[in-house]
Amino acid sequence: MNVRIFYFVFSFLILSVSNNLYSQDPWKLSADNPGPNNYYGETVANGVIGIISSPEPLKVKEVVLAGVYDTYKRGRVSNFIPNYNLLNMKLDLNGESIHSYNINNFRQELNMRNGTFSGSFQYKDFASVTYTYYALRHLPHCVIMIVNVDAQKDVHINVENLLETPTSLNNQQHYFQNITNSHVNIPLLTSVANTPTGKSKIAVSNTFLFEEGKEEQPQILHRMNDTDMHAMSFGKNLKAGQKYSFALIGSLISSNHTIDPYNEAERMTIYAALEGKSRLLNRHLKEWEKLWESDILIEGDAQAQQDVRSMLYHLYSFTRKNTSLSPSPMGLSGLGYNGHVFWDTEIWMFPPMLLLHPEIAKSMIEYRFQRLDAARKKAALYGYDGAMYPWESAESGFEETPVNALTGAFEHHITGDVAIAAWQYYLVTGDKEWLKEKGWPMLKSTAEFWVSRVEKNDKGEYDIKNVVAADEWAENIDNNAYTNGTAIRNLQYASKCASVLGVTAPKEWNLIAGKIPISTMNNGVTREHDSYTDQNIKQADVNLLAYPLKIITDKERIKRDLKFYETKVPHSDTPAMTQAIFALLYSRLGDSEKAYHWFKDAYQPNLNPPFRIIAECKGGTNPYFATGAGGVLQAVMMGFGGLDIDEAGSIKQVTSVLPKHWKKLIITGVGRDKKTFVRTR
Repeated sequence: MNVRIFYFVFSFLILSVSNNLYSQDPWKLSADNPGPNNYYGETVANGVIGIISSPEPLKVKEVVLAGVYDTYKRGRVSNFIPNYNLLNMKLDLNGESIHSYNINNFRQELNMRNGTFSGSFQYKDFASVTYTYYALRHLPHCVIMIVNVDAQKDVHINVENLLETPTSLNNQQHYFQNITNSHVNIPLLTSVANTPTGKSKIAVSNTFLFEEGKEEQPQILHRMNDTDMHAMSFGKNLKAGQKYSFALIGSLISSNHTIDPYNEAERMTIYAALEGKSRLLNRHLKEWEKLWESDILIEGDAQAQQDVRSMLYHLYSFTRKNTSLSPSPMGLSGLGYNGHVFWDTEIWMFPPMLLLHPEIAKSMIEYRFQRLDAARKKAALYGYDGAMYPWESAESGFEETPVNALTGAFEHHITGDVAIAAWQYYLVTGDKEWLKEKGWPMLKSTAEFWVSRVEKNDKGEYDIKNVVAADEWAENIDNNAYTNGTAIRNLQYASKCASVLGVTAPKEWNLIAGKIPISTMNNGVTREHDSYTDQNIKQADVNLLAYPLKIITDKERIKRDLKFYETKVPHSDTPAMTQAIFALLYSRLGDSEKAYHWFKDAYQPNLNPPFRIIAECKGGTNPYFATGAGGVLQAVMMGFGGLDIDEAGSIKQVTSVLPKHWKKLIITGVGRDKKTFVRTR
């Protein structure tokens, strides 16, 4: 059997089994009896802290803290640092430690509506246990785990919370104290340590929260294991028929977030404890209700509804308003791609967030504005004017790409990507003050970069030579279609920005933009770069000229480019965004069948059990790929839904078609006016 045919048949069978095993509840993803083999954790996050689930009960795999980078084991560039696992809990029942192998009826569930992850199990015939944890949406540095024990027989429980300093941190200090006054007793288990080079300090502080009054609460014991870990614990005897509930509250923060992380971690934990469980959960739920005012509803395809909502849930989880944080390709689901920020943000994740929650998109573009000076310095280092954004960015805004990857020195379209996002933010929000203070400096500086970057040729055109293409298998080539396209749009948008602000823009901006070449081959297909013939490509490049750049608008040419390049993308080892663009464009061309084919191909072969977590490539094992989610959401919103931003900033619907079995697509809470758009068969 042909290998490719075998792969498709195998994938179909696996997905068919998966669809039977897992509920298609539009809001919940669940797993019965999850085990350590073939388990890919689900993430609960609030835009600052990410908690990744574990196949072990009452455990989490790891905790990710946004915005904290240092060099550690992964080359000479900075990366996200393995951090304190502040929800590390151990439960003993009658002296036996609870593990996945000695419990029954183990079930885990992600509730996307309210951003919670829960587990439940039965221990012999003694007790049933449920636990639920939250990355509190309204308190960006706080988490809570709530545990309920239902005793069927007399049983003794012992609970321990362990703070272990990971090997990535050093110079750790451990503290334990009871904050006591007339009405409360708050035990604080606290650890403080430095990142590897000492550039940042990280602090974590936990407390138990009980429902009993101060005098009835169990006694808290503290123990030091060694210099790397300490723990607090309590014991409780339960009678048959008794139900017992307690919570673990914790705070995780660094000197990148506040000047005094040690004291602030303890203050936040005390604050959360005295707010109490009900107030904490009510505010958390209200924040998620606000997020879901902007939603995507699919009638006629329950599995697509669940999958698309999962993608939206993850983008919501990995971002938040009123910050200068920008998500990496894997968001807060782990340490993948070092936590660096690429074009994945501006071109793939930013557009859905801009339409659904522009206040969050503002934080994403703020990240780039705050690093504009670093981009200017990089341009000067390479002999250019203006601002040249790094291919991989972290805390400083300087280049963070490992030197063995040519992308760091040559993948220059990122500069245009940032400028395009800045202009799109203005169009959707109409925020002229922002445009003047932040948008214009970015657009002006990036336009100045392209003016110094282009080279005039004998035809009077302006070449952009020696780049790595958006198709990264094409290295050190000239006139890459997508790179040239971003330069064109950057220069044009900078000119429009100047006009809006009443500023005189250099005439050369539009002159150069009009003479940057986008060439075609003898067959009429747009050429990816000057030396391109018919090589395989890593990902969409030319096709991005039709969307999002809208440089190629002729439908026959768009179709011709699609038919050619869709055959040049190998079935494996390519990222998920390409097929999403194919789906989007085919929908706008009116080809429902091909649009749906590429929609499915964009993510279904990339899913991992037990929660249908998206990996970067087909058969990949590095979830969660937020970039791919952003691409598929654009296929749904801008493709099937036809949403489009016109030159005046209005959000409208262009002609497009739904998959044949979809009855209706409803997109709510769009733009600053929170409009609803509907597309039907």
